[in-house]
Amino acid sequence: MRDENSATGPGPEALQLDVAALRAVTPGCRNVIHFNNAGCGLLASPVLDAMVGHLNLEARMGGYEASAARAAEVRAFYTEIAALINTTPENIAFAGSATHAYANALSSIPFEADDVILTTRDDFVSNQIAFLSLRKRFGVRIVHAPDTVDGGVDVEAMAALMRTHRPRLVSATHVPTNSGLVSPIAEIGRHCRELDLLYLVDACQSVGQFVIDVEEIGCDLLTATCRKFLRGPRGSGFLYVSDRVLRAGHEPLFIDMHGARWTGPSTYEPVPTAARFEEWEFPYATVLGSAAATRYAREVGIEAIERRTPALAARLRDRLEPVPGVRVLDRGPRLAALVTFAVEGWQPQPFKEAMDARSINSALSFREFAQFDFGDKDVDWCLRLSPHYYNTEEEVDHVAATVTDLARQAPDRGRRRR
Repeated sequence: MRDENSATGPGPEALQLDVAALRAVTPGCRNVIHFNNAGCGLLASPVLDAMVGHLNLEARMGGYEASAARAAEVRAFYTEIAALINTTPENIAFAGSATHAYANALSSIPFEADDVILTTRDDFVSNQIAFLSLRKRFGVRIVHAPDTVDGGVDVEAMAALMRTHRPRLVSATHVPTNSGLVSPIAEIGRHCRELDLLYLVDACQSVGQFVIDVEEIGCDLLTATCRKFLRGPRGSGFLYVSDRVLRAGHEPLFIDMHGARWTGPSTYEPVPTAARFEEWEFPYATVLGSAAATRYAREVGIEAIERRTPALAARLRDRLEPVPGVRVLDRGPRLAALVTFAVEGWQPQPFKEAMDARSINSALSFREFAQFDFGDKDVDWCLRLSPHYYNTEEEVDHVAATVTDLARQAPDRGRRRR
């Protein structure tokens, strides 16, 4: 997780990528300028082929039989993900989404009244809601570490809160959905290890964009999706579970026959691996597509992706910063490939529809997604643009020119939306 994205253009390693070849196996590039990779990355042909091939096999021979025939390819999901984040296949559980993985992880922690969850002001919206739900049900306390003046969590202040509160859980989101901030998750992890605290990381927006090493991070649990920067199918994600958590006997609240053996009329025994966090039923075509997406990303080269992708976003920010009526919102010492900005004189949906009409994919974020962050920035909504390594510099410049043109045409120009 090196800080190599400060330049406004791709570095030497990134230039080794054959972008034309990457686009040739990405059918969507022929139809749209896809700057919504923080929502869903465009599927590459190997991913599509793996999924369609398995569905055809299920149609020919039956679902159970097809999964048995492809057992080795299914196992490859675990080996590919493990290689991606520097762990073993036994520490990986498939999940239907990052949120599903996160909920399963939370359900394995025996919270009691007055237990503290220590988190940041930038943790993902669904995580914040889950913490509030735990507070409602169990009476846990939620403590938010403060931010620095430059943006992002103050790690030293967070460490002091760890020592004061001895939290049952420490949580951090690597890259929040509503801004380009990159949180210093490895620094937080070092303090957690020193104090022997349970540490859960949401890497939903960083897997497939940055090099992720769970040993370097020092986390006990890590969740991610496959559909975003990893460019896998929707309905797929994973949970990393450390050996320490497995040895301690953590298991999801609603464990099933896949995650445990029914050993007697009143007893069961969890399986020894992270499979205890899975359910028996699997969307096998999706699992195979996720394996193919992970393999493809590793073949492209995560180090090269890590240089090129945030650099494209930096180029976009540079071009949007001076545009009248546009306020770029991303703050922090290190920024990812999520570019967020507010536009004077536009309502959110009409602005996005104007981008859609120009075949530019984007996404909206609202204050309800980021109550702390958007409150601090005094905005109710923003547009999010998120390029990836298969996008081009020409696309970046075209998108920036389009935003400039739309800002000039604002229906309520001169009136700032609050």
